[in-house]
Order: sequence, then C-alpha cells, then structure tokens
Amino acid sequence: MSQSRAGKSSAGELGEFLRSRRAAVTPEQLGIAPSYGDRRRVPGLRREELAELAGVSTTYYTRLEQGENHQVSDAVLDAIARVLKLSPDERAHLHRLARALPPVRGAGHEDQVRAPVRDLVAGSRGAAVLVGRRTDILAGNPLGYALWGLTPEEIAGIGTPQAPNQARRVFLGPAARALFADWERQAEDLVAYLRLATAERPDDLALHQLVSELATGSDDFARLWRDHPVRDCLHTVRRYRHPVVGELELNEEILRLPDDPGQRLIISAAEAGTPSAERLALLGSLTAS
Repeated sequence: MSQSRAGKSSAGELGEFLRSRRAAVTPEQLGIAPSYGDRRRVPGLRREELAELAGVSTTYYTRLEQGENHQVSDAVLDAIARVLKLSPDERAHLHRLARALPPVRGAGHEDQVRAPVRDLVAGSRGAAVLVGRRTDILAGNPLGYALWGLTPEEIAGIGTPQAPNQARRVFLGPAARALFADWERQAEDLVAYLRLATAERPDDLALHQLVSELATGSDDFARLWRDHPVRDCLHTVRRYRHPVVGELELNEEILRLPDDPGQRLIISAAEAGTPSAERLALLGSLTAS
C-alpha cells in the first residue's frame, strides 16, 4: 500500500472512528441538559456539542470528521479524546489515525518463532498458545491445543502457510462458538485487536485481506467491525464449555514478546482448588495419555 493510499485510508478511518465514538457518548454523561422540546436526531453527541466541549469550532471539527486533518494539534486531539472519554488504547488509535503514522516495527515480515520461544511454550505448565500479529496460531503445548479444541489437521498445519488462524476459527467455525461460553466477548476482543493492528500496520496486505475475508464471511464480524472497538489484548477471565471436561473458568494471561513484535503468548490456568482446576488437570492427563 503506497503512502498516499495509506493516508487516504487513515483519513476515512478517522472519520468513522470519531463518529462511532461520538454516537457512544450521551449528553447526560457530560452534564448537557436537554433543551425544552429538543428532539435529538442523532445518537450520542451532536458535532456542535463535541466541538464546544473540546474548545474548537464546529466547522473545524466537521472537517476533522471528513478527513481534513493535516494541521490538527496534539492538544486538540487530546481535548477530543477527553470529551469522548477514550481509553488509553483508543486515544493512541486516534493519534495514529490523525497522524497517519508509519507502520510499527516488524510490520512487513512474516511471523517467525525463535527456538527458545518454542521451547518456552512447550514447557509451560498451563495451557499455552503462541499467537502472531494476524492471530495465526504459531506454537503451543498439548494442553493449550486441547483447550482451544484444535484438530489434528490444524495442529499439523502449525509452522506452515496453512497454520490455523484464531480469528477465522472464532468467526467462521461453529466449534469455537460452542467452545467459548462468552463467545460474544471473545469475538469483540478479537475485532478490537484487529482494529488496532490494521491501523498500526497499514502495509500488511495479508492482515487487511484477513479482515476483508471475515467481514464478508461473518455477519457478526461485520457488525462488530462497524462499531469500531479498539483495544489491545489484555488479561481476562475466560469461560469455556469444553466438549471433553465441561465448564471451565480460567485466568488468561497474555505475555508480549518485545523482540518479536505482535507475537503474544497466551497462558490459561485455573485457580487452585476449584472445579476448573480439577477439570483442567483432567484434560491435561487425557491429553498426555
């Protein structure tokens, strides 16, 4: 993708992102009292209300939503972020879109798993899976594969161009919808990450092709994508309805590899002494045998 095309794409994304966030903030949240007889035709804030609270003219803000962002200052972006109550990830996303910043380090290379990392993953005590920046499954241990329900064919494809992709599995595969008890949350987490990743890596053609494939093949993905969720992957509690051992509630920790940008080691473990710990141990013993 050329720099000019990336800039145009960022401008369009900027307007869509601002409109989605403006629609998500209600006047009541900001202490704006409704006028007598006021019939609001738009959800959330009006452009003029946001502009006034951010200290800019309505014309200036309107041009920003339309992609005319050549001279916008950090102070203006921070003021808009404050009014829209953006999270730190969303604030950084706003600055990246407005500035059309260059891709992050490592955006133009394929994910390669270093041997020490592969050994670390294989030797992890919990269920461990290594995921790349496009959500490809790059490595894992047997318990991690069993927890995520990978088939023998998917496991055989790891490390090849046919590696299983977790976003595809969640949105295009019925097994994942049954596996994750909180499927909607898992789905939104993936969309929010992909929103962040595509803005950071405008020149990663394969990543953008993945998004197009998911938007075409999944109505749920297309719906969530239109909402513009933006956040990085964070630790969480994940609930499973596992077909072999039943319900599990696991702590999911995510470790980023600074020397391998975009790669994330996802480790799932249960609190000691809980039914989930017993079931996870059973899954481990069944996998080992």
